[in-house]
Formats: sequence, C-alpha cells, structure tokens
Amino acid sequence: MNGVELNALRNGNQQSPVLESGLKSSFINDGHDDEDVYSENGDDEEALLSTSYEHRRNDRSIVEVGRWPQVKDIVIEAAPTLLFTTIGLLFTGELLDHVSRWRAMREVDQLIMIIPVILNLKGNLEMNLSARLGTAANVGELDEPHIMRKIIFGNLSLLQVQATVVSFVAACVSFVLGFIIPRAEIPATQPSESILATRQLLSLLPRRPRPTLPPVDTSRKFGIHSFFMVVSTAMSAACLSSLILGSFMCTLIVICRRYGRNPDNIAPPIASCLGDLVTLLLIGVLSTLLIPFLNGFIPILVVVVVLLSFFFSFAATYRNLYVKDLIKQGWVPLFGAMIISSTTGIVLDLFVSRYEGFALLAVVISGLPGSVGSIFISRLSTTLHAVALSAAPSGTFRPSKNSAEPSSNLVMIVLILITIPVEIIFLSVLHGLGWLHPPFLFIAFSVVFFCCAVTASLFIARSLTHFLWSRKLDPDTYALPIHSALMDLIGQLLLVLCFEIVTVLGAVPHTKAASEMN
Repeated sequence: MNGVELNALRNGNQQSPVLESGLKSSFINDGHDDEDVYSENGDDEEALLSTSYEHRRNDRSIVEVGRWPQVKDIVIEAAPTLLFTTIGLLFTGELLDHVSRWRAMREVDQLIMIIPVILNLKGNLEMNLSARLGTAANVGELDEPHIMRKIIFGNLSLLQVQATVVSFVAACVSFVLGFIIPRAEIPATQPSESILATRQLLSLLPRRPRPTLPPVDTSRKFGIHSFFMVVSTAMSAACLSSLILGSFMCTLIVICRRYGRNPDNIAPPIASCLGDLVTLLLIGVLSTLLIPFLNGFIPILVVVVVLLSFFFSFAATYRNLYVKDLIKQGWVPLFGAMIISSTTGIVLDLFVSRYEGFALLAVVISGLPGSVGSIFISRLSTTLHAVALSAAPSGTFRPSKNSAEPSSNLVMIVLILITIPVEIIFLSVLHGLGWLHPPFLFIAFSVVFFCCAVTASLFIARSLTHFLWSRKLDPDTYALPIHSALMDLIGQLLLVLCFEIVTVLGAVPHTKAASEMN
C-alpha cells in the first residue's frame, strides 16, 4: 500500500483499532462501519479462527482437508519453541546466579534489585513487538519490500523509545526499594535454609518483580553517583538489548513468512526468553565496565548519550506513519502488569522458603503457561485483523500459504497436549541433574495442576483478546503484558495449592540444596 492510500484510509476511519495500532492501517475499509465489524467478528467463532474467512465459508471441504496439516504445523512449530524457552529460563537463572556475585552487584546492590523489574517490563516489549510483526507478516504487510522496511525500522525505533522509558522507571523503582528493603546480612557460619532458598529463587526466577538482595555484607550506597550508576546501566543495557533482540526478532519473522512458517507459533515465547537472557547479560557486562568509574563522570555521560538516542528514536518514530500512534499506546498495560506481578512476588516471598523445590517448579508452572497463552493471543489477534481486512473490498490482505486454520477449541486442545510432554521433560531434567527428587504422587499432582494452569491461560487469552478487540484496543499491544502478569500470579497460587495437597499426603519433593545441608 502506498502513502496516498494509507492517508486516505486514516482520514476515512480514525476510530479503527487497527489504525490506532499504527501498523495495519489498511485493514479496515472506510466504507464499513466499525461497530458492525467488531460485533460480527466477536460473534462468529469460525471467522475468528480462519485466515481465509470467505474461503472457509464457500468451501468447507477444503477446510476439512486442510485441518490436520495445520494442526501438524502447530505441533512442529510450537512444541520445540516451548521446550527451548523452558530450558532457556534455566540458563537465564544460572546466569543470574553468577552475575549476582560480581563486584558491581555487591558494591551497588540496587543493580541486583533492578534486574527483575527491568526484565518484566522489557520482556513484555519484545513480546508486543513479535505479536505486531507476526500479525503484519501473516496478513501480507511484509510482502512489499518498501512497506516492510518502513514497518521494521519504525518498530525498532519505537522499541528504543519504549526501552528507554521502562529502563528509567525500573531504575527509579529499584532505588526506591533500596530505601525500603533492609540489607541482607551474611552469617559467619553456614547459610540458613531461608538464605539457601532465597539464592535458589534468585537463580531460577529472573523475571520476578520483587527482587531479593545478594548475600553480601557491605554497606548500601546512596547518592547521586550510585543513582547514575544504576540508571546508566539499566538504560544502556535495555537499549542495546532492544537493538540486538529487536533486529533478531524482525529477521526471524521475515524468515518465517518467507518459508511458510507461522511466526505466531514461534516468535512470542522466543522473544520473552531471549529478552531475559540478553538483557541480563548486558546488565552484568555493562555494570562491570562502569563500576570502576562509580564516582566519575562516565555513567553520567552514558545517560546523556542514551537520552540523545532516545530523542533521535522518538523523532524517527513520530515521522513513521506505521508506528506513530503507538507512541502513546500500551503504557497502561505495561505498568499495570508490573503492579500485578508485584503480588506474585509477595506469594514467592511467603512460600519459597516453606516448600522445597518451590522456586524450581515456579519456572515452568508460570513461564510455560504464559508462553502458550502468548502464542494463542498472537494467533487470535492475527485472525481478527485478517477478518477485518478480508471484509474490506479494497484491502490488501494476502493470506499465508496455509489456506485454513482449525477452530479455537482445537487449537487450545493441541496446545495443552504439546505442553504436557514439555512439563514431563522439565521434571525429568530436574531429577536427572539431581536438583529435585519428586515422588511419583507429586509428579502426578504437579502435572494435573500444570494442565489447569495451561487451560486457564488459554481461556484467559481468548477472553482477554476478544474483550480488548470489542473495546477497539489492539490485542497485539494490550493483551500480552496483562496476560503474562496474570499467569505469573495464577501459576504461583496453583503451585501453592499443589504443595499443600502433597504435604498432607506425605509426598513432598526434596531439593539438592536441602540434601547437602543434611
């Protein structure tokens, strides 16, 4: 679509949520009433789950023939992705366990506080990016090279703006927490069970918004130098991570489109997992490089450079018609998700030292259902935009190579079935490495509660997506942060219930740390 058609569509329908998203402005025809499009899409379940709405209505036989291949594609694309992200969480936790002992983290402990907050916020930014570009790819917006370049560069500049803002907020939050949370003291003797549990939580839950402090006995530093140290580390790490990971996700989605893969099945979980890993690594490296200049001007200079980059990116984003409107959208769910996740942190603080293995299992019972829900949200959002575009005679909808997709109920069943083996593999890895020794009864109950978490994730994902769409809010921007935060909380509560039941039945698992203490 050229710029003249784009402006015409914008002038013809300013209230369309697709136009408000700034990315798929060609989806709604100005000759159609918005309320009709939304209400019809909300009521027609079959229409919502087909990338070829008219084709599905006119030729049911082709749909039936194409259903199994499409389910097969979901299994082939989503199952390895979910397994990769689950393993990636463990590697990220192991990296955090090492980074927390580095000199910079011990001297300015607000740096360790900033990690859960910034990972929570930044992970949502990358997932939103992958969802927007996945929708654009599936409806054919990325097939035109000049449009693809504008969309990709516009989203990368937008990501820089968002990363700068959320990293500054995370730095301020961590500095405030430094005044509230007391400094941890290390006893001269062997660490207590609660300290070992805290270390376990720190190493395996990198995206918890309520951080714990590194177990070192040094005085906490406050002042302008420490503040600029934290801010410079957070902002530079977030911006570099957005540049690296954003470029990688854009490349991944373009490759998926080119080779007939559905990016909605692949991109969101990878974006979340790699976002944590890359950002954490950069925080550790940059803080190590900056800590020798703690009392100098280098951290201040880094902040100035990042701010200059922010204004340049803001100007580029504002001039890009595809992402211009996104500058003012999506902030409420981002920070709302951070508040919701704080409740999850309270749950963790209450139960991580009470139950052995709680932190280990919290990785999969929160992270994996959230990843499954992100896949479902991305698929539903793509279909909603595709149906809206197919209803416009002058639209530019170019469906993917898959001519038809299964119903939402079938997609939900398939996603549940492919996550059960991932859960079992995860428990097997923990047992094989000696990190957790769960009785068979505990494994059975944990799988059942895990299935409950995945089922809840999928139903919440569908309800939330349709609700936002009915309110003319783009699910690609608003749904993923809220859904991720809710699943963190629900997953922890279900895990607590699981431990309560197995404790009564006498089937409590044992961890490696507890065995070493004994």
